[in-house]
Amino acid sequence: MIKVKSPAKINLYLNIISKLESGYHEIDSAFQLIDIYDDLIFEKSSGGIQLDCDLDIETHENIVYKAALLLNEQSNKDNSIRIKLHKNIPTGSGLGGGSSNAASTLVTLNKLWDINLNKSELMVLGTKLGADVPFFINGNNAYVSGIGEKLINKKMETANYLIIYPNIHCSSAEMYRKFDLENTPSKDEQNSFWNIYKSLNKEIYEFVNEFKDDLNICLSGSGSSMFVRYKSQEELDKILKIIPFNWRFFLTKPLQYAPLTMKL
Repeated sequence: MIKVKSPAKINLYLNIISKLESGYHEIDSAFQLIDIYDDLIFEKSSGGIQLDCDLDIETHENIVYKAALLLNEQSNKDNSIRIKLHKNIPTGSGLGGGSSNAASTLVTLNKLWDINLNKSELMVLGTKLGADVPFFINGNNAYVSGIGEKLINKKMETANYLIIYPNIHCSSAEMYRKFDLENTPSKDEQNSFWNIYKSLNKEIYEFVNEFKDDLNICLSGSGSSMFVRYKSQEELDKILKIIPFNWRFFLTKPLQYAPLTMKL
């Protein structure tokens, strides 16, 4: 049995450069790993690929299951595994939980099943599951370009982050679709999705407009999580007082490496 912690990330900034003929978008971003984790347990089995997950989603639609199937296709034998996934990273939050889970699955099963793909080969395979998957396989903070597959390692940030999650699910595909239809995309230097994000509902619009400049609120990915850097408990206490009662928040610290990179 192997237990793996699958970390989240935030986008320190995200600029959408253009839409490509492939349908993907060229981006310019910086990804920082943070210490919110999903938990994955891999156990030997003889019953094919099995997945237990506390999400209300069909197994065949879960990216962890898709990752296991994809890697099994690289093998000369029909492998089996039982995977248990406990989610702590909210889905549709812009924190990369699904991509991180897929990356953790590819790296772990590559070892357990003795498939022996190198990191570069795993990263290429990961692009078939999602644009952020190669980043998590690489396991280092990075400047990111292309569709997410071009990575330049960067140093860890030193700030503490308050993650603000307004309890809504943002589909990346839908947010990009809205971006393509938007006549006046956001000129905000931190994130190209700000205009679209603020239009999601009245509560988000009012919160962002009232506090964005004073607190330097940032948006991660295509939403729905925002984050604020803080330096002291006093500063943190002031921010916590203004978060709507029906929203969630996480106190996080930056990571230099994904735990899987260090363990395996």
